[in-house]
Amino acid sequence: MPEKDTPLPAAAASAAAPPAVAAGAVGAGAAEGSGARDGQGVGGAAEAEATAPATAPAPAPAATRGYRAVFAVREFRFVFAAHLLSLLGVVVSEIALTVLVYDLTGSPFLSALTFALGMLPYLFGGILFAGVADRYPARRTLVICDLICAACVAVMVVPSTPVAGLLALRCAVAAVSPVFTGTRMAALTDILGEGDLYVLGRSLLRIVSQSALLAGYGVGGILLAVVPARGAIGITFGTFLCSAALLRFGTRKRPARSGRQKDAQPTGMMRESLASAGFLLRDRRIRVLLLLFWIPAMFVVAPEALAAPYADAIDAGPAALGLMMCAMPIGHISAELYVGTALSPRARSRIVLPVAALGLVPLLIYAARPGLGWALPALALSGVGAAYVIGLDQWFVAAVPEERRGSAMTLLTAGLMTIQGLGMALAGAAAEFLPVHHVVAWSGGIGTLCCLLLVREARRTAPKAAPEAGATEVRDGSGRQVTTG
Repeated sequence: MPEKDTPLPAAAASAAAPPAVAAGAVGAGAAEGSGARDGQGVGGAAEAEATAPATAPAPAPAATRGYRAVFAVREFRFVFAAHLLSLLGVVVSEIALTVLVYDLTGSPFLSALTFALGMLPYLFGGILFAGVADRYPARRTLVICDLICAACVAVMVVPSTPVAGLLALRCAVAAVSPVFTGTRMAALTDILGEGDLYVLGRSLLRIVSQSALLAGYGVGGILLAVVPARGAIGITFGTFLCSAALLRFGTRKRPARSGRQKDAQPTGMMRESLASAGFLLRDRRIRVLLLLFWIPAMFVVAPEALAAPYADAIDAGPAALGLMMCAMPIGHISAELYVGTALSPRARSRIVLPVAALGLVPLLIYAARPGLGWALPALALSGVGAAYVIGLDQWFVAAVPEERRGSAMTLLTAGLMTIQGLGMALAGAAAEFLPVHHVVAWSGGIGTLCCLLLVREARRTAPKAAPEAGATEVRDGSGRQVTTG
């Protein structure tokens, strides 16, 4: 599912000299799109930790291109490994806990609720705890988030834990998710810089998250065939601890982002989180970029949410349903790999608005109630449409003030997960009154209209080209210029 505005620098320049960034957060882990965890209560004072000065990543050799340049950065390799482990923990715990609740209650409703609780707390956690990402040092935040998840999983494994307790612990893990993801996303700008390496690093983590949709639940199912549900949940306790260890010993200590503001005034965490969300949403440029992440995601989930009833409507079997569920992630992964390796940063920037405007058009074919042979290519093309997010990532980083970057990434993640859940719910409600293929087609049509309006607004708020090298962006409402690298 999709998850960014100034022109990007040329590829060669980006590889030779990634832009320097101020001291920042570090981190890793958690999945986006499929469900990441993030830190709620990160205890301790926000005083700056004794840290080594943050610097830009070492310049990649000219011969190192594409994703290879990202893996050349040592800290990112630890981040990537932690991401894999935490993603494994999330996916396996989701399916194992769902099975465990059903075994204990025999209730399909409670089993489905267990899965849904992985998305519902996102908005709550993302808004009320967004300030954590900027208020505390990121390495500390990310490690504590992993430890919180490990503690919740450890209690789930205890046989005497009641079903209500299992559901509450599921909510706690989900509430941690947006802060963790936002902290990690902001931390990548300190590890990789704000240029092309950051864009490719984010792309790699997204590809892993999308791949989890293809393989993760299959692995979880195989694991459940070998060990009981509580045993599978217990394995995720180890993955969270390993992720925490990788982040603690593989990434550098950096001060909190809010601590870098000399005139920063101490405020309550929730008040700070709400103030940051208000600042970001009032900024015209940042607001339209957020909506470019959220709105396409809201409509593109309709065919996936309605895949089972549509497969039944066209008399397709379970195998066809599986193919329909896989088509969109396959399209997304393929397009992201191509855009990340074959296109220059400037080209990625140029395709953002055209691809965002047209990404939902393939869903219009559902108006003709297509068979499997036409539905699969349409779904794959819709997944390809998510390739615009690579360029949008860079636009978003350029538009957000550095000291609010953690809050911005947390808000982005929380909104993305919430809007996808809302899109699924609305599609399901509409299918109660309309044929399924009409609902998907209308999702494509209405979504395309909304995207066209957002594209027009994005063009209106686009930064003016600077007369000298090094474009700057004047953000609406702030009157502040941000160098885009």
